[in-house]
Amino acid sequence: MKKLQATLLSVLLSSAVFAQTTAQTITLHADTPQTSQDGHRFTAPAAWSIRRDHALVVLSAPEGDSHLALVDVQAEDADAAVRSAWQLYAPNSKPTLLRSRELPVRQGWREIRGYGYATANDTRLLSAVARAYGKDSNTGYNVAIFDFASQIVDKRDAEFELVLGSLQPKGYLPEHFSGVTAHRLEGKRLASFEEYIERARKTFDVPGMALGIIQQGKVVLAKGYGVRRLGNSEAVDADTRFMIASNTKPLTTLMLAKLVDAGKFSWDTPVTQVMPSFKFGDKQTTQTMRMRHLVCACTGLPRQDAEWIFEAETMTPDSLFPLLASMQPNSAFGALYQYSNLMVGAAGYIGAKAAHPKLETGAAYDAAMQELVFDPLGMRATTFDQKKVLLGNFASPHALDIHGKMAHVSFDSLRINEPSRPDGGAWSNVHDLLRYVQMELDYGRAPDGSRYISPAPLLARRVQQVSRGHQLGYGIGLKIDESTGTQMLHHGGTAAGYISDVIWWPEHDVGAVILTNASGGGTSVRNVFRRRLMELMFDANAEAEPNLSVFKTMAQAEAQSERESLIHPVPNAAYSKLAPRYRSAELGEVRISRRAGVTYFDFGGWKSDMALRRTEDGETVLVTIAPGHDGFEFRLTKAGKLLLNDGNRDYEFAAVK
Repeated sequence: MKKLQATLLSVLLSSAVFAQTTAQTITLHADTPQTSQDGHRFTAPAAWSIRRDHALVVLSAPEGDSHLALVDVQAEDADAAVRSAWQLYAPNSKPTLLRSRELPVRQGWREIRGYGYATANDTRLLSAVARAYGKDSNTGYNVAIFDFASQIVDKRDAEFELVLGSLQPKGYLPEHFSGVTAHRLEGKRLASFEEYIERARKTFDVPGMALGIIQQGKVVLAKGYGVRRLGNSEAVDADTRFMIASNTKPLTTLMLAKLVDAGKFSWDTPVTQVMPSFKFGDKQTTQTMRMRHLVCACTGLPRQDAEWIFEAETMTPDSLFPLLASMQPNSAFGALYQYSNLMVGAAGYIGAKAAHPKLETGAAYDAAMQELVFDPLGMRATTFDQKKVLLGNFASPHALDIHGKMAHVSFDSLRINEPSRPDGGAWSNVHDLLRYVQMELDYGRAPDGSRYISPAPLLARRVQQVSRGHQLGYGIGLKIDESTGTQMLHHGGTAAGYISDVIWWPEHDVGAVILTNASGGGTSVRNVFRRRLMELMFDANAEAEPNLSVFKTMAQAEAQSERESLIHPVPNAAYSKLAPRYRSAELGEVRISRRAGVTYFDFGGWKSDMALRRTEDGETVLVTIAPGHDGFEFRLTKAGKLLLNDGNRDYEFAAVK
């Protein structure tokens, strides 16, 4: 009965706005600046429809069943504002509130608070965000209500960011740092930065991190903080290697740029001209694909990493190509930002084979990176050889366990990065990455001042190929942020137990690196690292300090909410429904065992103990809880199959008899 009620609620919410008003609906043909009733500015995405009814503005995605409502209300607090907004959007609904929490402030809003609601089988996302403006407690709020089909959330993520990233209170003047001289990061200013970031590290229980800052050709900071591994006293320093995950992508595209510079191909050369056997999706898409499309996150290929996560132990670099040949894009080229690790993996291998056609694919890539990137830039510590890393000065990976405590991550879980290493398999340290950043700031000059690469192929990587949101873009393996009026180029890295970022501001001749050995808390430290650095460089609005406690409260609340939703160990009644083995055509085999009352799923390359998700309808949903590989949900169907959804598609595991 509860499942039926939740389903009816979802249907009601998805159509509620259209039952309330006869106001005209307009479909937009381009990203269009708009204002709410009270004059707050935002941008509505192209191909979306917009419908207004006084204080209510409803933006609907092209799929037609998903809506983002913006509502201006007067209320005594955020809770009251959200209740009023729901009454305007869907007056006959009473969504079940699961949680609410304070969110970090930004863009001139005085207070931001988020709300999450129950839905049926996670088929829809229902949430709200209340933003307060003005100085009085009894003041105006802008409330955003999200009523979306879950399967399009990832697909439309950049368009959500366009709307919400551009949403600014009436009269607010955005920060603008173009033409501003950055302060020298030295003395008390640098000491203040170090004190803040070290405090952030401890606040978020990150065992260790390494930081680097370079300004006007001088390294002003290259230092380690904390320990390499929990329980050990060995300190992190600027020579400590960390897995840099997706910060490998800019290095891979730099290798490709060197090959462009050498005349092996151009950024607009058809991929099939470089690798005649290449296939992607369908014939038309394959023929359209250019070398830059492999690394632009703009081809319409949704993120599809499950095959590599669950089958890495059987994969090789050549396994990637038949996998891509079976995939279909879900949007036109350049229409939507959709991050794809597999495409970058293919790009690295295709380029490398053009450089070393006689070598095995993986060996060709390793050789090309060594010869074209690492050796010329003096990046002597950077490598893809994990065995070599583990013999020296390295930081061990950590992540939160089911109890919210920082724990060690198994090195087995890092094997998934090896077969597709061009997108995220490199290990490096602060010294090496600062050498790379200096080359970028010097527009292609090597550390000795000689010309390393021509500016044209290097700078082509900084040209936006697709929008990621308001004044945010993705180039060729680089993220572009112009939200403060000056270009910031960067890329983040996320692996099981590691979080990193590499950043530079070309106009101001400043670059920075942060490497951490913890998932979860490492993300929060990375976020405040970037913001605090900008505050000290430009005297920007002081957001980092107040948001430190907000991020901590958010993390604690999310961890507690997750713990309360899980039962561990898995009860006997749930375990007894499972077969000993299951197999998926795409993801291989999982073996199920139980030891000392604890249930384990073994996927071959890695394994996890499991917890049972509490659901209103009593479904059997089992969740991986291994630190670094937590959150994969397996739903037991009535037909006795296990169903895994990765956000883009369903994978079925059938029992093996």
